[in-house]
Amino acid sequence: MRYTLNGELPRHLYCWVDTAHTHREPVGFVPAVWFGLVSHPGRMWGCTVLLESGAIYRNLPPHALAFDPAPTGLWTPQDAQTWDCYGTDFTALEYAYLAGLRCLVRAHRHDHLGTYLFTVAPVGDGYSASPDQAKEFTFVQLDSGWLTIQPTNHTVFEEKSFTSPTLTFPRGLKRQSQTPWTTE
Repeated sequence: MRYTLNGELPRHLYCWVDTAHTHREPVGFVPAVWFGLVSHPGRMWGCTVLLESGAIYRNLPPHALAFDPAPTGLWTPQDAQTWDCYGTDFTALEYAYLAGLRCLVRAHRHDHLGTYLFTVAPVGDGYSASPDQAKEFTFVQLDSGWLTIQPTNHTVFEEKSFTSPTLTFPRGLKRQSQTPWTTE
């Protein structure tokens, strides 16, 4: 599915929202159902949730969401997402092959373990049209309880029947510089 500005997740997710981002008088984390995304060029992904009160809260930053009512450590915008959104058009999908796989992500110069949630691929913008700039965003539920959104070059997966037993970032890979259908 392709979306413009606002779109659905591949499936809704139960999470917790830091009320410092939603309430006049914060009370810690409250349960929520995360079901949508907002994409504004030059900004972080916005998360759309349904609160227990029945209220919909739109455009929450990713560092306001957690998968535990008491996530571990301090989590900043830089930890939650490396790159801003490129444009308003995107497609959100859960790759069946990656569903539920463990992964290692590099967020703000630190490595974290987590589990793959889904992928968002920007479309129709200048960055996505350039092979050396095109990136998909990998959404990951970290073992610490936090959410992080990282490009594919900041994420490696463990597929026990195929990948090496040690999760490490590979060295020596090069960036794509040509679109696959050109001969130049």
